[in-house]
Order: sequence, then structure tokens, then C-alpha cells
Amino acid sequence: MKYNTLEHKNCFITGATGGIGKHLAMKMLENGCHLFLTSTNISKLKGLKEELETLYTRDTKIFYEHGDLSKIQDINKLVAIAKEKFPSIDILINCVGIFIVKPLSDSKLEDFDTTFNLNVRAAFALCKAFSQDMIKKKWGRIINIGSSSAYAGFKETSLYCASKHALLGFSRALHDELKNHNIRTFCVSPSGTKTEMGKLIKGQNFDTLLEPKDIAEYIAFILSFDNEMVTEEIRLNRMVIQ
Repeated sequence: MKYNTLEHKNCFITGATGGIGKHLAMKMLENGCHLFLTSTNISKLKGLKEELETLYTRDTKIFYEHGDLSKIQDINKLVAIAKEKFPSIDILINCVGIFIVKPLSDSKLEDFDTTFNLNVRAAFALCKAFSQDMIKKKWGRIINIGSSSAYAGFKETSLYCASKHALLGFSRALHDELKNHNIRTFCVSPSGTKTEMGKLIKGQNFDTLLEPKDIAEYIAFILSFDNEMVTEEIRLNRMVIQ
């Protein structure tokens, strides 16, 4: 399904070559968005752009640049390049993340820093950088990809759970701060998903995990609403858990 609200909007997607990120790029392009895609792997980004161009031949622009969003200098570089390519970013999708599976006894301070820098600080920096133009335009959408771990705690994933709790709180505050500027901040929290990260989840049946393309479809759907209704906090759960 296509949504006219998204047509000709400029969309910045982090973690674009990952399982959810790739399907989000496809769905946003399908709906007429211009794209700026980021990940750490330049060859995968190039391949993704080529794949997108074969799927959709419409008059849309696709740019990409690699960078490590756990590093402030790379965040600043990506923001600067995106602002050169587009007059503004209308839709920001923070999809990048890291999932460290370790008991507390084996976790290191470096693991804490890496997790929070990528899962929380990167979203903060990008929201700060791009929301100013959204305020000027009186229109903007921010998607922060959370997790079911934002609402619970699971053993051996204390750092991941803590970071997703933080992202949820940040999203709630940002929605309240920016809503009067017609900027909607969504925290979308899927349960386990069929991605490379999903394969790291212990004690669960991979076949019952969520499909990334379904998550992308759902996100496009919630982004399409442009009247008074909003659901800023969304949990995507599984029907069957084995």
C-alpha cells in the first residue's frame, strides 16, 4: 500500500543495510521518499542502492554514506553530507543498534559505552541535528526503533535492555517537546525479529520471530497519518512464542 503523505519527503535511515533497515528503505522509496542511507559497510550500501534502483524506477533520489555512529565525528560527517544533499530531513529513522549478549560478570565498561553510544547517543545527536529544520517547516517524523526489551528485563542482556529503556524515555520526552511543532516522535518496539541480531536471542524459536518487512509496512502506515490522531508508542508483539 502507498501513502501520499510520504511522497517527496526526505528520509534519513541509519542501519540501512540491516534486516529492518533494508525493508524500511524499500518501503520508504516505494512511497516516493528520497533517501539518505547509512551503515558501516560501504559496499553493502552501494549494493542496496543498486537493488533499490532496480525495484523502483520512479524519479526519486538515493544517497548513501558509511560511518560508525558510535563515534561523534562520524555522526557530524553524516549530518553535514545529508544537509548538502537535501535542504532538510523530513523523516528520521534511527534503526541502528547493537545487541550484546553477556552475563553481568563478563560485561565490561567498554561494552556499556559501545551499547549506549550506538543505541542511545546516536539517536539523540541525530534528533538534535535534524529536528531544527523540522521545526522550521512545521512538519517532521522521527522513528526510534526500540525493542520489547524496553518494557522488560532479560538475563544476559542487561546493557541492551537498559539502552532500550533509555531510548523509550527519550522518545516519550521528545514527543512531548516537539508535538506542538507538528513533529511526531514514535518509539516502535518490536519483539524478536528475523534478522542477524535476532539469531543471537537465546532460548527462542527463530521461526516464530517477526518479519522485518511487516515491521517496515507498519511503520509506513503510522507515518502516513497527518491529522490529529497519533500513537507515539507502539509495541509489536508475536502471536506465538515457542
